[in-house]
Parts: sequence; C-alpha cells; structure tokens
Amino acid sequence: MATIAARAEQLLDTSVVATTPVPGGSLCTATRLRLSDGRSALMKTRPQAPPGFFATEAAGLRWLAEAQGAAVPQVHAVDDECIILAWVEAGRPTVEAAERLGRGLAATHAAGADSFGAPHDGFIGGVPLVNRPAPTWAEFYATRRVLPYLRFASDRGQLGEEDAADIEKLLDRIDAVSGPPEPPARLHGDLWSGNVVWGSDGQAHLVDPAAHGGHRESDLATLALFGSSHLLRILESYDEAAPLAEGWESRVPLHQLHALLVHAVVRGGSYGGRAGAAARAVLDSA
Repeated sequence: MATIAARAEQLLDTSVVATTPVPGGSLCTATRLRLSDGRSALMKTRPQAPPGFFATEAAGLRWLAEAQGAAVPQVHAVDDECIILAWVEAGRPTVEAAERLGRGLAATHAAGADSFGAPHDGFIGGVPLVNRPAPTWAEFYATRRVLPYLRFASDRGQLGEEDAADIEKLLDRIDAVSGPPEPPARLHGDLWSGNVVWGSDGQAHLVDPAAHGGHRESDLATLALFGSSHLLRILESYDEAAPLAEGWESRVPLHQLHALLVHAVVRGGSYGGRAGAAARAVLDSA
C-alpha cells in the first residue's frame, strides 16, 4: 500500500498536512490525519486484509447511521486495505451522554432489519462471522452465533468437555429460554465497552460494528459483559424509551454467550469456563 498520507489524499482528494499514530486495536494500524481543510480524520489500515474486511465495516456503520439513533462516525472513504472515518475527539463519559446513548440505542434497534442475519458475512475479533439469515432469532443465534465458535473453541482446546456439553444443553432448550418473540432489531453486534467512544461533543459514538439483524437484548448484554461507564443509566434510559420484555435480566448470560465464545477462540484463558458458567446460569434460572 502507498504511504498512509498519499493513500488518504488519493481517497479524499484533500491534502494531508500531518499524521499521528493512535491506538487502533490488535488488528489494524490507526492514524490520525490532519487535513488541509482543517478537519481531522481516522484512518485504519490492514495490509492484506481479508476480502471485504473494511467494506463490511463501512456498510455496517452506514446502516447504523441510517437509523438516526446512536451516534456513529461518518465514513469518508474505504478500499480493500483501509477505511477513513470522521475523527471523534475524546471526552468524558457523562451521565447525560449515557442517557443519550440509551435513548439512541433504542432508536437504532427500533429501526429494525429485514431478517435475523445480514446480506453478507462479516468479521468479529478477526475471525469470520456467518450472517446467513434464519427464520427465528433462536435458530440464528444457535446456528450462526454459538455453535460455530463452540466447535472452534473445542477444537483449539479452549473449551472443556463439561462446558461444551452444558452449552449444547442450553441450545437444545433455546426456544424455551429466549423470552417472548421480538422482530429483528438493528444491532451493532459487538457492543462491548471498547467499541464505545465517549466524545467531547457530549455523545457516545459506536465504532467497529458487526452489524446485523438480531435480538436487541444482545447489544445490551454485551455492553454489560466487561462493564461500561454509567451502565445502569444507559439501561434505565433504554428501558424508558423502549421497555424491555419481562425477565430480560435472567437472559443476559444467554446473550453474552456468543461474545464469551469468541473471546475463548481468540484469547483463550478463562473465557471457555465463563461461557460454560453462562450456559449453566441460564439453565438454572429456567
């Protein structure tokens, strides 16, 4: 790939006056671009990225933005090896921003999706993410979100036999434990706290989506998995705007199972055991 500045200038048709490396996660190199028109932008690069890697991210951000709910950065440009986004100046996580995030996320979810799934497959944590639609959320979650990573983690020795067996028991009962039916919600799909950027503009911006049609409780459960600033106020504001179905708290471990299994595949450690514990928590509460 050409130098970062030169490639950005080609894509943006604007001169780059300065570049500064910034944290960008484990997969991509991130660079702040200072443009001649006074704007800043974020450029993420990944040489030899899998086909569709950045195009999928761009499509997901644009799809979420169409909902006019939770804030997402504007996509300025994208190609096979990079994506350029509007720069989000970091700020403090405030109660007001958390309340706005709760209401905005409710609006994003309410914008809906055509199906449980997406028109194209994607990526999460650097591993493939199958999005082939299914007729029900229970089937989609079991066959697209849990089973592939259960098998992957088991094959890698990152998931014990007892934990795997308990997760399979849960999947056998998923129709009974998934709560009342809901229409497909427009999900971020990987909404852990690291993918929420608290901006100086008083908004929380959602980044790095694995966007698809799914169950709205999944985004909320993932946000709670590793903790978030003002989490309780986010959830309260969400519930005020779009009341959650009775018993949603008991279903949180069910909706966290996918993220835990992905972490078991990518990071190993204790995540396999945590996935098994999540399955048992749901079974015990049923």
